[in-house]
Amino acid sequence: MNRSSLVRALLAFLVLAGATYVTLTAKPQLGLDLRGGTQIVLEAKDSPTVKATKETTDKATQVLHRRIDALGVSEPNVTRQGDKRIIVELPGVQDPREAAKVIGKTAQLTFHEVLDQVAAKPAKPAAGETYLQPESGQGFLRLAKPAMTGELVSGAEHRLDPQQVAQGWFVEMNFKGDGGKIWANITGKAACQPVGTPQRLIAIVLDNEVISSPQVDPNGGNQLCNTGIAGGTTTISGSFTEESAKDLAALISGGALPVPVEVIDQRTVGPSLGQDAIQASALAAIIGLALTALFIIIVYRLVGLMAVLGLLGYAAMSYAALTVLGATLTLPGLAGFVLAIGMAVDANVLVFERAREDYIAGRTDGLRRSLRSGFQNALSAIADSNITTLLAAGLLFFLAAGPVRGFGVTLSIGVIASMLSALVVTRVLAEFVVARGFVLRHPGLSGIAGHGRVRTWLEARRPSLMKHSRRWLVITAVAIVVSVAGVAVRGLNLGIEFTGGRLIEVSTAQRVTPDQARAAVAEAGYPTAVVQASGTDDITVRTGTISDDEAVKIKESLARIGGDAEVIRNESIGPSLGEELRNKGLIALGIALLAQLAYLAARFRWTFGAGAVLALVQNVAVVVGVFAWTGKPIDGIFLAAILTIIGYTVNDSVVVFDRIRETRSARSTDGLGTIIDTAIVNVLPRTVNTGISTLFILAALLFLGGDSLADFALALLLGILVGTYSSNLTAAPLLLELERRYPAPPPRPKRAQVDRDAQPDRGAVV
Repeated sequence: MNRSSLVRALLAFLVLAGATYVTLTAKPQLGLDLRGGTQIVLEAKDSPTVKATKETTDKATQVLHRRIDALGVSEPNVTRQGDKRIIVELPGVQDPREAAKVIGKTAQLTFHEVLDQVAAKPAKPAAGETYLQPESGQGFLRLAKPAMTGELVSGAEHRLDPQQVAQGWFVEMNFKGDGGKIWANITGKAACQPVGTPQRLIAIVLDNEVISSPQVDPNGGNQLCNTGIAGGTTTISGSFTEESAKDLAALISGGALPVPVEVIDQRTVGPSLGQDAIQASALAAIIGLALTALFIIIVYRLVGLMAVLGLLGYAAMSYAALTVLGATLTLPGLAGFVLAIGMAVDANVLVFERAREDYIAGRTDGLRRSLRSGFQNALSAIADSNITTLLAAGLLFFLAAGPVRGFGVTLSIGVIASMLSALVVTRVLAEFVVARGFVLRHPGLSGIAGHGRVRTWLEARRPSLMKHSRRWLVITAVAIVVSVAGVAVRGLNLGIEFTGGRLIEVSTAQRVTPDQARAAVAEAGYPTAVVQASGTDDITVRTGTISDDEAVKIKESLARIGGDAEVIRNESIGPSLGEELRNKGLIALGIALLAQLAYLAARFRWTFGAGAVLALVQNVAVVVGVFAWTGKPIDGIFLAAILTIIGYTVNDSVVVFDRIRETRSARSTDGLGTIIDTAIVNVLPRTVNTGISTLFILAALLFLGGDSLADFALALLLGILVGTYSSNLTAAPLLLELERRYPAPPPRPKRAQVDRDAQPDRGAVV
């Protein structure tokens, strides 16, 4: 074993050992779509006195964290995103109404002396007076200016006195600074008033709403007159339930938000949906991987078996990287994790096909050198394919948000892990196995000593594909026109992520047809809601922007006809956020195209780039057109699929172009059409084998991955099928037509270098 092989073997061992250790000892952080719960996205707004900035949003984040801790939610996560966004994740919380009410309140807590109680509010209250309805809803309390604010309250807890259970729950409140003195002063004044009169009350006001107006010591007569409740602590009793006392204590303890916040996005996922998603994705991954592994072993025999072992290493490395980096594993992230397997397979197929060519052509001596040559010759194409995919994944991370961003993170990690798997782990294992004496005596077992069926079939027929280059371009034009017609005729079914609104997915105990559900929802007061079947027994309802209470009303309408109903998904996105996500999606798509163009311009001549762009346009147009004609939703997950397709298409085109350029250099006297035909014949086995391997995985996701991943997998399936056509029969024919019209200038002849030592000295006598 030479030094470089020893280094690779040591690196492979260290990487796999570390990945195995992390896999066995750590667990990744699951997103709410996999473990169930509620995610609320809040946006800080300017108040009349305070501007929403990064600093005030940080303070608001801290206040919200204290409030949620007081609510007792297990393992909550509250983080600032950008300058004005706050993301609140509440695992296990299935009814977001109470949580949203508590965490979103500005919590301007004030304490007032009550001057009187009147039946009606005057048109023009006197200066310094406020009229608010008490919690009973009867009449109005005339309140003096605030005597104290919540800033002088150090904390509060909800309690139940075992000796006075009949009085219900109460809140114990503690003061700080001058709060105790002020409280004693205002309660001392109130205690001097007759029992039962409004002046005996202290009004506790939260955000201009009286949440409690207790009497001061109603059973103690005038004992507290002038002295008040001293000691820096007090209790608030009344008609509290455990929940209302807990919420009030949380608001008081958390303090006041420095700026108002508005809920712009809210998602609730039932625990059953999360578990079903994990099980479905795991089953799809196992079946897809098993079929892919079987296919690779059948096609490439022993080196294929080593590639499968390398794929297991890829899985361990990806899992370990996700855990170590603290990345949150979401449902789209699982899809990215599985999809990156296709990248690892593609790298192995590129290497093995090049090794087969070199071995059969006799350009190398023996299996070991052919395999090494395969790795060296395929390195450029592997780098190109991974760079283009990383471009798309990077754009998803920086420009997208939410689950789509998680897909970008997981895909990036998967791509890097796939490169390590193919170029280090698989190489060490494959070089080891082809060096065994038994394999050297029986080279056919290696998997690289003979061509596969695809190449054998192609070489026997030697198709003249470029003879009909314009015919292929006409087919491409027709496909694009039909796709654009779908968008023009049917329009795009934009999801709520891009339009704003509410999406509710409900599982009913008894089977309910979409027509029955549509009638029930219309009767509940939402005749314009879009009601569709989801899976076998679920119903999806999509409406405009509605409140949480209205969402519950829709659920109850379905429960009446379905026996019972469980909300397994509840998403609400404000119109401003929907517009922002739509704009960001278009920006991400535009930048992805520009990035790929810049990459192609650096790697190839402009005629090559034009061919790749047309192939890319065809691929994206066909996928969008199919979704338009079938009415499938265009949402954030679809955007992730489109950006992945862009990377895949450019990757495929670059592999074809690499071979065209290489063949052109080796056979400069041949016509360009013949060169392109030869390059396609040489590359097509790799395209077919990689495509089939990836199709196994995506087909498993489509049929077994659940509704959440079905449309994603369908878009990628279409992208791969159309991409296989477009990279060979769209990009290459356009390249041929453009090169005929705009041929490349001949290379400049190199200036002859004079070897002065070899010339005779003209001044010498010979």
